[in-house]
Amino acid sequence: MMRISLLNLLVKNQDAAIEFYTRKLGFVVAEDVPFGPTRWVTIRLADDPVLTIALNLAKSSDDLALVGKQAGSQPFFSLVTDDCLREYRRMKDAGVKFHGEPQVQPYGTGVTLEDLYGNKIYMNQEPN
Repeated sequence: MMRISLLNLLVKNQDAAIEFYTRKLGFVVAEDVPFGPTRWVTIRLADDPVLTIALNLAKSSDDLALVGKQAGSQPFFSLVTDDCLREYRRMKDAGVKFHGEPQVQPYGTGVTLEDLYGNKIYMNQEPN
């Protein structure tokens, strides 16, 4: 069996990204260690020991041009929750930018939000 274990996200500031993803979205820091001349930072959701997101510092002009646009107009990834409205309210109170309010669809209740750089993230609650 194979599973995805790591996504790479380009950021302009690793500390600001850690702050946003942990305090506003509820991620935890999995690793934050020196890595040669750089810093290796990964985050994950507390209940998911496998999938992590590496917060990679964008340095080159090519990388900097991709910050906030890594998936184009589509969500970079999706979050699954057992209570979309609760998480929406909590995140909105924390200052997270949303594209509207959660909508009930055949596949669940969901809403698109943005990270601190404008990357879109979709949050969904599966239908009962």
